[in-house]
Amino acid sequence: MSDSGTLLARGLKGINVYLVGMMGSGKSTIGQRIARDLGYRFIDTDTIIEQVTQSTIPELFATEGEAGFREIEAQVLRQVVAFQRTVVATGGGIVKDDRNWGQMRQGSVLWIDVPIDDLFDRVQGDANRPLLNDPDPKAKLAALLAERRERYAQADARITSTNAESPEVTAQHAIEALIQVIKPALEPVVRYDHN
Repeated sequence: MSDSGTLLARGLKGINVYLVGMMGSGKSTIGQRIARDLGYRFIDTDTIIEQVTQSTIPELFATEGEAGFREIEAQVLRQVVAFQRTVVATGGGIVKDDRNWGQMRQGSVLWIDVPIDDLFDRVQGDANRPLLNDPDPKAKLAALLAERRERYAQADARITSTNAESPEVTAQHAIEALIQVIKPALEPVVRYDHN
């Protein structure tokens, strides 16, 4: 555990960290590194959904539609918020549901913001991205980001990640951003003696 990881873990006092952002923003990769540095467990909601349903995300979109998938996603999140000391990588659209957002706000929420060109480089041709089954997948990606940006911007902290940056560097930036959020909890209490 790094010094900054130890500091952040102490300031979080066991609350969960929720990573939000677009598909391909690196939530799972970065989340695993943050969890390791904090001594937290790591959970990816999409992985849990696939385990629970015994279906892939594209299969669920095909059989349940997006609305059905979002309901399953909300059920999984309701289970996850009961945990402590957990870094949670969420699906890109989980923020669309106000109930989900309210539950994640019980922890600390970090938006991993990636420029659209870098995002597209990461996800183009990925068959596991059913929302990008579109004649113009880059325009679709941009439209999804525009639709979600306002909610993402309500996160406690935001970092920008680019393809030029390693996941380790991005994870360190994430920890530093979260430390800024919880800094008041880390400040020593100053007591004044009025004698």
